[in-house]
Amino acid sequence: MSASAQPLENATFQNSFVEELRGDTSLNNSPRQVPGYHYSRVQPTPVADPRLLAWSEELAAELGLSQPPERGAAVEALAGNRVLETMKPFAARYGGHQFGNWAGQLGDGRAMSLGELPALNGTTREIQLKGAGPTPYSRRADGRAVLRSSVREFLCSEAMYHLGVPTTRALSLVATGDAVVRDMFYDGNARPEPGAIVARVAPTFVRFGNFQLLAATGEIDNLRLLADYVIRRHFPELGEPSPEVYERWFAQVCQRTAVMVAHWMTVGFVHGVMNTDNMSILGLTIDYGPYGWLEPYEPDWTPNTTDFATHRYAFGQQPRVALWNLMALAQALTPLISDPQALRPHLDDYVATFTAKRQELLRRKLGLGVVLTEDNALLDELLSALEAAQVDMTVYFRQLSHRTFDVLAGTASEATAWPALLADAAYPDSPAEGQDQLQQWLWRYMQRVRQETTAPDDIRAGMLAANPKYVLRNYLAQQAIEAAEAGDLAPLQRLYQVLKTPFAEQSEHEDLAAKRPEWAREKPGSATLSCSS
Repeated sequence: MSASAQPLENATFQNSFVEELRGDTSLNNSPRQVPGYHYSRVQPTPVADPRLLAWSEELAAELGLSQPPERGAAVEALAGNRVLETMKPFAARYGGHQFGNWAGQLGDGRAMSLGELPALNGTTREIQLKGAGPTPYSRRADGRAVLRSSVREFLCSEAMYHLGVPTTRALSLVATGDAVVRDMFYDGNARPEPGAIVARVAPTFVRFGNFQLLAATGEIDNLRLLADYVIRRHFPELGEPSPEVYERWFAQVCQRTAVMVAHWMTVGFVHGVMNTDNMSILGLTIDYGPYGWLEPYEPDWTPNTTDFATHRYAFGQQPRVALWNLMALAQALTPLISDPQALRPHLDDYVATFTAKRQELLRRKLGLGVVLTEDNALLDELLSALEAAQVDMTVYFRQLSHRTFDVLAGTASEATAWPALLADAAYPDSPAEGQDQLQQWLWRYMQRVRQETTAPDDIRAGMLAANPKYVLRNYLAQQAIEAAEAGDLAPLQRLYQVLKTPFAEQSEHEDLAAKRPEWAREKPGSATLSCSS
């Protein structure tokens, strides 16, 4: 712990969003339309017995915070039972397209921001509680969150960060001591579940939908105010806001979004609900709901039961959906741009940036340092072969790191290495003809990797640093959830610690690197989730 670390209850919060933008200060939490404002001031609703379950030491260190005891003043603040003197809690107002349909006003229905804390690197981070009670944007809901969804958000936020994926973070996971009634699959089987609250952290939680709602309601002054706030605080290098700067800012949002989605596609992450209100203006992964990790490589797979009819947010659709969402944002920003047509080239830049970043990340995964023109075809063929074979994505790339070295070093032949690799990565129903296609690709890949001038040891080290051994598979999260619900936090803590070094071998935790077991294929929570998850 740093000598400069302080307890959260002693921290001084800043409140730029509240102080620089327009707010409804009535403190009326009843569900309603809130025209004319960027946010509503709110008060968290106290819970029965707040208790700390998990804490991010690394994030806390960045914020200069010391770890609190299981109960006490800091945990009361993280549960909403104590509002510190410098906090000005608020819920943001925004709208969005949900599954392609305009939904009107949405807003922070079960999230409320406490304010901002300065980080030790000179930046500021917004601290937001998810599950702290109703707001004007809760509609028919109670503003609460259950333990299972909160465990998933805490673990995945931090796991993605340690994988190097642009993401929001999570500081704490707190049990509330209250029961929350939820119908997990919307099938009439509601039941009480233990409640929890996650403290989420990001430079800002502003979304595409914040701008969309202001444009849709004709609040152009508010639209400009919000854009100026975001640019001045989070894109200051672009200069003082103007029509030209708004255009350059949109270009930055397109590029950051492209980089984020390229990372998703190369670690096998499926967001599950890429509504425009779930898209960060900073290009960060936000709102960990019905997400999943690709196990068999199936581009049409979605973990979200709500999306089963159309598969709009399936793994392979994510790059296209992000572009669609950026087009919606561009439409919202047109009142600020002298020539709205000037935004179109930046949408093309999104495609180019995504393609280039994905290729760069795939090349790292394959140990290819020298850039050859024929590599693009090799990468495309790999993705087609993975789809045909439906092998486990994470296991395949991790084992490829080792097997490639074995062949290059002469300790194994291709005739033995590739069948062994496929045996490790295949599921019982992985198509045999697809595995043959992937094995043919491996022979072509080996011809290519022999053109590298880097030593085999260094190629392996580079590949191992790009191909994680551990990801937050849904069945692992579900096991940790079930144990936590029964009062056993050891599986949660073990999984959390392992996911902080996902590229390390950690041989004592080998079981957490295993492919999805057959029992988890159809089990609720281990395979599929809903927007209630």
